[in-house]
Amino acid sequence: MSTEILFQTHLVLGYVAWLLCFSAYVWPLLKSMDRVNAQRAIATLHSFRFFGLVFILPGVVSPNLPAGFAVFAAYGDFATGVLAMLALLTVRMRALFWLFVVAFNLVGTADLIVDYYHAIQVDLPAHAEWLGSTYAIPIIYVPLLMITHIVAFYFLARPQSKAARALVGDAAVS
Repeated sequence: MSTEILFQTHLVLGYVAWLLCFSAYVWPLLKSMDRVNAQRAIATLHSFRFFGLVFILPGVVSPNLPAGFAVFAAYGDFATGVLAMLALLTVRMRALFWLFVVAFNLVGTADLIVDYYHAIQVDLPAHAEWLGSTYAIPIIYVPLLMITHIVAFYFLARPQSKAARALVGDAAVS
């Protein structure tokens, strides 16, 4: 089997495995939470995206990994991670919290989409060895990140129930 087919198989199976896990365990839990706590849980996961800087760490990835892919992926992840941390830090200042929730999800989703585009442009699936020890990031971590961005947007777009608004209003008064 070619490197490209193995990479693509791994990527698809990464999405399948995370969707199965997510639908069985994570989705029911997130749906049972209020909007703020659900977004906080998602932001907590994305706050670790500073780890994407590893794509520009000498000796970890191959020197053949094209800079056009590595630099954008590294700093896109870093920016998303910082924005997610800012969301977590501002949870008590709701206007800022929601601003950072929207920002980290927009930046993070754009980062992943552009990373997929760059990966295709540089033929990364055929040269997966360029990723070195970071191979697990696009195969295992990225599918979960994309799924949680979609869920975060769903929660942002979903209208809040009257009971939840009343609860949040009561909590804000206390």
